[in-house]
Amino acid sequence: MSAHREEAFTLRQQQVLTAALDLLVEQGDRLTMTSVARRASCSKETLYKWFGDRDGLLTATVQFQASKVRMPHVDRRRIDGAILRSSIEQFARDLLATISGKVSVTLNRLAIGHAGSDDSPLGDIVLENGPLAIRKRLKPVLEAGRESRLLRFDSSEEAYRSFFGLVVRDVQIRTLLGEAIDMGEAEVARDAARATEQFLKIYGVEK
Repeated sequence: MSAHREEAFTLRQQQVLTAALDLLVEQGDRLTMTSVARRASCSKETLYKWFGDRDGLLTATVQFQASKVRMPHVDRRRIDGAILRSSIEQFARDLLATISGKVSVTLNRLAIGHAGSDDSPLGDIVLENGPLAIRKRLKPVLEAGRESRLLRFDSSEEAYRSFFGLVVRDVQIRTLLGEAIDMGEAEVARDAARATEQFLKIYGVEK
C-alpha cells in the first residue's frame, strides 16, 4: 500500500481521486481499479504506480476527502484572540461542510458496514485517515492557544472532543440515518460561528 500525504497529491491525482469518490457514492464499495481507471480516463498501471493496490487507492481517496478540512496555519509567536477565533471558526466551517456532505456520509456508512470485519479494511482506513487524521490538524492550534494563555484546558484531546460535539451536534447521525439536512454555506457559517463562540466561552481565558 502506498502512503501519501493528502497535500502532496498532484492535480491529476486529485482528478483521479475525485472520480473514485464519485464512484463510491454511486456504487458503494464495489469500486475496482478498473472502474476508477475507466471513469478517470487513465490506465490501471498508473493507478498501481501511484497507489499500490485497491486498499492504497481507498486510503488516498479518504485522505483526499479529509484534506477538505484544512489545517489552520497559525504562527505560535504571533497568535492573539482574533487569530485564534478566526482559525477555529474556519476549521469548524470546513469540518461541518465536509462531514455533512454526500461523499463523507457515504464513506462513513460504508465504514460502519465494515467495522471490525476481517474481510475488508475499509472501516480502519476511514477511521485512521478520516476522523483521527482530522483531529490532529486542530490540536496544535488549541495547544498554541493554551501556550499563549488564550485557552485553558488539561487535555487537547478532551478540548477537541468538546469542540467536535459543539460543531457537529446531531448532524452526522441524522445524515447517516438518511435525513436530508440543508447545510448550505449560510447554514454552515452560522453553525460554525455559534460553535466557536460556545467553545471559547467554555475554554477561553477572560482578559
